[in-house]
Amino acid sequence: MTVQGLDFASLEETTTPSLMRRMACWLYEGMLLFGVMVSSGLVYFVAAYWVTGLAPGEMNVHPQLKSGLQASSFLVLGLYFIWMWRRGQTLAMKTWRIQIVDSAGQKISRKTAFKRYLASWLWFLPPLAASSALGLPPVELAFLTLGWITVWGVLSRFHPQRQFWHDAFAGTRLITVQN
Repeated sequence: MTVQGLDFASLEETTTPSLMRRMACWLYEGMLLFGVMVSSGLVYFVAAYWVTGLAPGEMNVHPQLKSGLQASSFLVLGLYFIWMWRRGQTLAMKTWRIQIVDSAGQKISRKTAFKRYLASWLWFLPPLAASSALGLPPVELAFLTLGWITVWGVLSRFHPQRQFWHDAFAGTRLITVQN
């Protein structure tokens, strides 16, 4: 079978993108998601203003609005990634010629994409949990998060196929797409 010009007859012939390429793709994805999250946050707060009638300055003091923003952000990110991964690539992955497949080399199912989305939170949950438990200020949380991202990325070196561990947990692989 071929997907976007890539022959999956032999998975051994597909190569795992280098850690540097995957991290560059990860960083580019973050920049693209900044725009997605700003847009969805704007929609959320316009809707919150319309529903609650609170003035913009009053919205900062309502914990329900913060929880709602976090839940809607989680949902928007989930929809974005699940939809894009089902198609094989996000925009950043297309730029860096990286594709996501299941263990058999096929496009991933919705269930697998959902599992990968949940598992991919391992990039952020440990530092967030530590920060919450220790009451760290934002600057220390940023350094802790950067340190954890570095550790989590380097841990892929210990995977037999050099995949990220959240991919191993979800049953997915990142492969290089040849031009």
